Amino acid sequence: MGNLFHTFLYDPIFNLLVFFYGIIPGAEIGFAIIALTILIKVILWPFMSKSLKAQKALQELQPKIEELKAKYADDREKLAKEMMELYQTEKVNPLSSCLPIIIQLPILIALYRVLLAGFGPETLLNLYTFVPNPGSINHIFLGVIDLSVPSVYLAVLAGYFQFMQTRMLIQRRPPKQVRGKKGAMDESMLASMNKSMMYFMPAITVVIGSSLPAGLTVYWVTVNIVSILQQQFVFSKIRDVKKED
Repeated sequence: MGNLFHTFLYDPIFNLLVFFYGIIPGAEIGFAIIALTILIKVILWPFMSKSLKAQKALQELQPKIEELKAKYADDREKLAKEMMELYQTEKVNPLSSCLPIIIQLPILIALYRVLLAGFGPETLLNLYTFVPNPGSINHIFLGVIDLSVPSVYLAVLAGYFQFMQTRMLIQRRPPKQVRGKKGAMDESMLASMNKSMMYFMPAITVVIGSSLPAGLTVYWVTVNIVSILQQQFVFSKIRDVKKED
């Protein structure tokens, strides 16, 4: 398993970083990380697009889901069956929204291992034969940030963009329910959970980012920024389709 990880994740990411470092003007590993991140997001675009459409569809199904919860509040088995039928009828897969996260996790681990190992002379000997060896790698980004050590400033920036991305995915108009019914309590609980996640995830990002090499935080900042742009693109396409209908 370790050999597969190195062959298909660690080695390609390491070599791509060094390759981008050599061709991007300025010779800064930070720009190489940004370029690598954008490339990864482009490759994963089909999965990301499908995930965003699934999340949007789930938001639009929320009123019907709440109705089912209210109707079958005392029959969990029947509720599960009805919800599965609803998903099949509307052609929505609730699990597809998690796919990009699952795919990106091994990539994040591989990048962490690459940055942890560093780019010393001995490490650079492991480059592919067609990737030029720069001899040394400059860890300083924009002339002030050492990407080999943690940066609180970049961690806070990553948390901010994480907040912006999460806020875009939160349902802004929860369905109205009759006060006192089970559905109303479920709706209130869902809204509370969404609001908690909107602040909890960025806070976790800042805490974790403050303890990791800043190079990894640059990756996370870039991921969030590109994800926001992708979300805006997909959601605008969905709105355009609805207007045409």
